[in-house]
Amino acid sequence: MTTPWAIRAAERRDVAELLVIEREQFPEPWTKGMLMDEMANAESRRYTVAVLDGRIVGYLGVMFVLDELHVNTIGTMPGFEGRGVASSLLDEAWADATVRGIARATLEVAVSNARAIELYYRYGFKPVGVRKNYYELSHEDALVLWADLPIGPTQGPQVD
Repeated sequence: MTTPWAIRAAERRDVAELLVIEREQFPEPWTKGMLMDEMANAESRRYTVAVLDGRIVGYLGVMFVLDELHVNTIGTMPGFEGRGVASSLLDEAWADATVRGIARATLEVAVSNARAIELYYRYGFKPVGVRKNYYELSHEDALVLWADLPIGPTQGPQVD
């Protein structure tokens, strides 16, 4: 499926736009320092953005630990939910993980974030546990999800 946005590596100049998404989408948004530190750690982290008409409409940050991929953060600009931005970012990350020989993926997601949980289930994630009071400010629990990544080139579902 062709998308109207392009996916590219995130750059330091993108942080201001990523912070807007963070503040709009998350009750406990990441800070500028957190994002800068993550993006600077290129050996074990990978941050990508979806760009439409020169504007960032979504982003994804992952971390590699041995043969595992950890989804650190994913966000879509308000108004772009349900248009396939998150799916495009995950598809691209899955393709990269396949090249790297990554076998499994994991993440934590707020138990109240039904839209994200539905997306992750479409990508084969399954719950394996709950982290009680995972989110510092809200004290909300997080579901711990794991997925086996497909071997060889593949594309995940294009709906989000």
